[in-house]
Amino acid sequence: MLDDRKLAILRAIVTDYVSSQEPVGSKALVERHNLDVSPATVRNDMAVLEEEGYITQPHTSAGRIPTDKGYRLFVDRLSNVKPLTGAEKRAITQFMAGALDVDDVVRRTVQLLAQITRQVAIVQYPVLSSMVIRHVEVLRLGADRGLVMCVSATGAVEQRLVALPPDQGGHEDLALVRGRLSELLVGATPREAVDRLTTFTDQLPPSASALAATIVAALLDIVTDDPGARVAVAGVPNLTRFGDQFETTVKPVLEALEEQVVLLRLLGEATSPADVTVRIGHENPYEPLHATSVVASGYGTDERAWATLGIVGPTRMDYPSAIASVRAVARYVGRFLAEG
Repeated sequence: MLDDRKLAILRAIVTDYVSSQEPVGSKALVERHNLDVSPATVRNDMAVLEEEGYITQPHTSAGRIPTDKGYRLFVDRLSNVKPLTGAEKRAITQFMAGALDVDDVVRRTVQLLAQITRQVAIVQYPVLSSMVIRHVEVLRLGADRGLVMCVSATGAVEQRLVALPPDQGGHEDLALVRGRLSELLVGATPREAVDRLTTFTDQLPPSASALAATIVAALLDIVTDDPGARVAVAGVPNLTRFGDQFETTVKPVLEALEEQVVLLRLLGEATSPADVTVRIGHENPYEPLHATSVVASGYGTDERAWATLGIVGPTRMDYPSAIASVRAVARYVGRFLAEG
C-alpha cells in the first residue's frame, strides 16, 4: 500500500504526462503541484513508485512516465470525476435532438462521443432481445408483392419485401392477418413474439393460411435478426494526434478497429448503465490494443442495459474527463431511447 504522499505524486505524474506527453521530473512536480517537500524527497518517493511498478523511466536521465499499473491505481483512486459543464450538457442535448430512428441515434451518438473525447468512439446497436414491439404493419404493394414492417419501442424500423400469394378473400384476409398480428405482438419482446408466431396460422381460416405463413416467415426473420452484433465507429483520425510514441501501434490498432468481433469484446464487460468500465493497456483481451485503454458503459434503462458504448485511445488519456463523458452520453442516450 502506498501512503498519501506517494499517491499524490503518482497522481501528479499521471496528470502532467497526459497533458504534456513528456516524462515528468521531480523538480517540475514540486514546482507545479505544491507538494511541500523537497525534490530529493520526491525523487525518493519516485524510486519507490518505480520499484513497485507504478512508473518507469523510458531512458537514462529522463523523468518518469506511468505504467499500466500506475494508470490502474490512478483510476481506481479517483475520488471524483470531472463533471460536464453546462455548455457540454447542452451540446449533447442539441446534438441528439431531432434523431429520427435508432440508426440515426447511433450515428449521432458515435460522432458526439468522438468529438467531445477526441478519441475513437464505438457504439453498439441496441440489442433487439431487450426491446418490445410497438407496431406491426403489412402492406400489399401489388398483386404478388408486399411489405412487412415491425417497429420497436425505441423507433427502430425493420422491414422485409415478400412475395404474397393471391388474396383469396379480397382485402379481408389481409386486414384479418394484420389485425390479429397487432393484437398478438404489440408489447411483446422478440423472444415472446417467436413463441406466439409459431401457432399463429393455426388460428386463422384456411383462406388466409398461405398469406399468414408468408408474413409470419418475414416477421420471424425480423425478430431473430440481432442488431447487437453491429457496432458504429467514429473518430479514427483522432489516433493521429498522439505523436511518435503511439505511431508504432497505430496500424495494428486500425486493423483491430475493423473487426466487429474485437470491438464487441472490448465493450463486453460494460454491462450496466450505472457503471463505467475502464480497461488499461494489457488488461485488454486483444494484443494489438495493449497500448490503448478502453472506457465503456452500458446504456439503457435503470434496470438493464440494451447495449454498450465507449472510447478507445492511448493509455495516457485524460481518464477523469473520459469517464465523465462516456457516463453522460450513455445516460442521455438511454433516456432518449426509453422516451422515444
